[in-house]
Amino acid sequence: MEIKRAAIAGTLESSDCQVTVEPGEGKLDLVLESAVIHQFGNQIRKVTMETLKRLGVEDVKITIIDKGALDCTIKARIEGAVYRSQEQTEHLPWGGAIR
Repeated sequence: MEIKRAAIAGTLESSDCQVTVEPGEGKLDLVLESAVIHQFGNQIRKVTMETLKRLGVEDVKITIIDKGALDCTIKARIEGAVYRSQEQTEHLPWGGAIR
């Protein structure tokens, strides 16, 4: 799946995360900000990479500002941002792409 334009999903509220996706420069570039990066940074990176792989996204700049989000929230925000970047508004496979 190709990222066509920049898109955002999520908030900066507690227990959420804000995910921004932008067209990449031929690679996957992850920028992660989190107050709990020392405890959960590796898990957030793992969930992010797995989710992007399942969606077929390989060329993207993704920025995640985490405020203590659970894995399921991170997956949903990434999925939402990717679909928004596709300008896909109908027949969304929510949950179907991510297992």
